[in-house]
Amino acid sequence: MSDASASADRLVAQNRKASHDYSILDTIEAGLVLAGTEVKSLRNGKASLQESWASIEDGEAWVHQLHIPPYEQGNRWNLDPVRKRKLLLHRSELDKLWKALEQKGHTLIPLKLYFIRGRAKLLLGIAKGRKSHDKRDAIAEREAKREMDRAKRRDRDS
Repeated sequence: MSDASASADRLVAQNRKASHDYSILDTIEAGLVLAGTEVKSLRNGKASLQESWASIEDGEAWVHQLHIPPYEQGNRWNLDPVRKRKLLLHRSELDKLWKALEQKGHTLIPLKLYFIRGRAKLLLGIAKGRKSHDKRDAIAEREAKREMDRAKRRDRDS
């Protein structure tokens, strides 16, 4: 495997808080429309999904507040780091997202930004916001599962 193909498929950014703040109901992969300097900045591994969100406007999907910092050697070709960027989806995928977003409390959030075969992809999650007591329940459930796994390992090792 050559170095170019090994570095072509890689994770650039991940929204780690998304699974804590939201219940992810479904995911969908979308392409991104980017300028040349934005792609170079992403290849350097720089991006932030923290404050980003997605929407469907006039039958097109857009991602908002996705922060891609300016490319150092980009000078005048650099664009606004948090500009609204178009997402590339098939019509059937757009319709599916539209139906999901019509339901009360559902939103579209970016989960991961990565490259596949040299193309920038964004993994979107159809999510429902969690209340603080839901978050506590999820944490307690996760801790209980960890404790059960530890007990199983101890029993197996002894």
